[in-house]
Amino acid sequence: MPKLLLATSNPGKIREYRFLLDGLGYQITTLAEEGIPKTGTESGDTYEQNAQLKAITYAKLSQIITLADDSGLEVDALNGEPGVKSARFAGETATDTEKVNLLLAKLKGVPWEQRTAHFKCVIAIATPEGQCEVCYGECHGLIAFEPKGENGFGYDPTFFLPEIGKTMAELPLDIKNQISHRARASEKARQVLQQLCA
Repeated sequence: MPKLLLATSNPGKIREYRFLLDGLGYQITTLAEEGIPKTGTESGDTYEQNAQLKAITYAKLSQIITLADDSGLEVDALNGEPGVKSARFAGETATDTEKVNLLLAKLKGVPWEQRTAHFKCVIAIATPEGQCEVCYGECHGLIAFEPKGENGFGYDPTFFLPEIGKTMAELPLDIKNQISHRARASEKARQVLQQLCA
């Protein structure tokens, strides 16, 4: 069974990708399991650049087919912020709670109908030979006035889905993994990985 390296040290992402990519015929492994140190590879200006940079770097380093993603939250009232800097929005070492608090502080006084936002996910899959495919996913919603829910990670407790009437963090993982930006990009990534495995 071929290995697939997840180029992330985020435990929330690892858990979701193990679920989303289950049954593909790959042994899913991580940087920690392979003993590969994390390198500073998020220097791009776009999600695509960051995802491709990580996937290609770690595929060469590990000699394993590698999946990397870059994702972010874009809030219309903040001109697309935090965007590509979502993970570092409140500083390099900020907790999820600190990021959420900063986001809500910046949206103070913004009325409900103007709190529109979307999550974006770009997945890059690279081979050790340098071949790289990119997949995209988006999920639209609104930023809640206060965080709700214990599931998920990052900005999930503030991302409200009007059609469901709950935040992303209030959803069970199996429901989130049908509708999230990461789920939508992963559907396409599954096709790419099946072709590589064929």
